[in-house]
Amino acid sequence: MKPHHLALALILLAALWRGLAVFEPAFFNVAPVTALAFCSAVFWRDRRWWLVPFAALTLSDLWLNHYHATEFGYTWSSGGMLLRAGAVAAALGIGRLVATRRSVPALIAGSLGSSLIFYLVTNTMAWAGDVFYPGSLAGWWQAMTVGHPEYPPTLWFFRNTLFGDLFFTGLFAAALQGATTWEARRAPAERLTGSPA
Repeated sequence: MKPHHLALALILLAALWRGLAVFEPAFFNVAPVTALAFCSAVFWRDRRWWLVPFAALTLSDLWLNHYHATEFGYTWSSGGMLLRAGAVAAALGIGRLVATRRSVPALIAGSLGSSLIFYLVTNTMAWAGDVFYPGSLAGWWQAMTVGHPEYPPTLWFFRNTLFGDLFFTGLFAAALQGATTWEARRAPAERLTGSPA
């Protein structure tokens, strides 16, 4: 399997994972879309491939919006979806920076930065749009740390986001590196035999 095909399969599986994770509360926010956007910019020079994480985010957002409307009676705003897309775009920008000096520490730092931006953007959006939170610094801090009392703390969601981004960044990087190495080893054998291996 060529590296781009493997990467595409991983991104599609990531979108599926994000959509199905709602059925298991332990996996809330263990969402790989930000990590895959970050890795797309790190590993792909062809910017057309960068659209794939946005497509995965949009499709999974539409499904999750439908799920929340059906189960809980609320929907996400289009502005919220755009802000999430902006956080994914920021992950692409961080990925471009990391691509120039690709290393394990840079991948970890980039993944952490992408997670933090996504967390800050989405929780600030929740603070600004939810009447439960006071419109003050204390209200913003509540949105960042404990959230609504009837739900798990928002720091719990950040922990899951962080774990998901680090895990899927590692998986994506290892899979692409393995596929690239395999492709590089296969090419000389094809030249020697004159046929695909």
